[in-house]
Amino acid sequence: MGSRNASHAVAGLTIATMALVGCSSTDQQDSGQDDAAAGAAVRAIATTTVWGDITGQIVECVGAGEASTLMPIGADPHDYSPSSKDVASMVSADVVIANGLGLEEGLEQSLASAQADGANVAEVAPQLNPLPFTDEDEAHAEDEAHAEDDAAGHDHSGDDPHVWLDVARTARAAAVIGAELTRTTGNPDYAECGTLLEGELMILNDEVAATLARVPADERILVTDHDALGYLAAAYGYTVAGTVVPGGSTLAEPSSAELAELTATVQETGVPAIFANTADPRALVDALASEVGDVAVVDLYVGSLGAPGSEAGTYQQMMTTNAQRISEALAG
Repeated sequence: MGSRNASHAVAGLTIATMALVGCSSTDQQDSGQDDAAAGAAVRAIATTTVWGDITGQIVECVGAGEASTLMPIGADPHDYSPSSKDVASMVSADVVIANGLGLEEGLEQSLASAQADGANVAEVAPQLNPLPFTDEDEAHAEDEAHAEDDAAGHDHSGDDPHVWLDVARTARAAAVIGAELTRTTGNPDYAECGTLLEGELMILNDEVAATLARVPADERILVTDHDALGYLAAAYGYTVAGTVVPGGSTLAEPSSAELAELTATVQETGVPAIFANTADPRALVDALASEVGDVAVVDLYVGSLGAPGSEAGTYQQMMTTNAQRISEALAG
């Protein structure tokens, strides 16, 4: 597949190209500026593997600083519970790159505690023109939000937090993160590298769009384990026909009536595949597939990257792989 090879080429060349440009930019400065930049190396920590990878690519481009990720590979961002060491690492970092919009449900109290102790937390998703959930999913989200608000005083907007599944939004996020690293350190190279990565990701966006466009328009129907693919659907011309778990959180539980309704939806639409999240248990999805009959369960990398060196070891590889799997499952 030409598109597949091109996508992997983009993914493989991104860091190398950016590193060369970033180093070239730094080399053009006088020695005093070099010393200043070297002294302004950021210590960043991201909550999720996706934002950890994007932040890491920017830091690698600059060639100064360090970036780490709080959640391990395969963790579900919705229910990851931090250790006391995690909280301490957030406080000691120069900046914490978080998703926001309620994604890190298990981290919310720890993030608030870290901020109270002086942590600099920058939330990315609210800056990317977030989309609201559909009416049904927003109702579920509001019910959960009211319960949590009563218990902990949290404010939830009802917007969908899964912004990274639209590559164009992630491209914009790269520029946002780069600018935040520059604001934190005073080193302009981070913003420059964020802008460079933004351009590279827009090339990837075109590749992903082309891969997903192979599915005929009337067959671009997604049934998923939870409502995480709204941005992907909106960006690339797909429809989310149903979700196994109601709302945008994996922590909700479907009722028997909701599962029966979804079974009917799958049968009526005739979709050949149900898409599951590699970061979540598949029991409910497998049960639905068994109930429906002739339907495949296809794993997508939704909440977490894959292991380093795998087909989803970087954000670029993750989205290339997801697009290929969706296209192959629905178009054959």
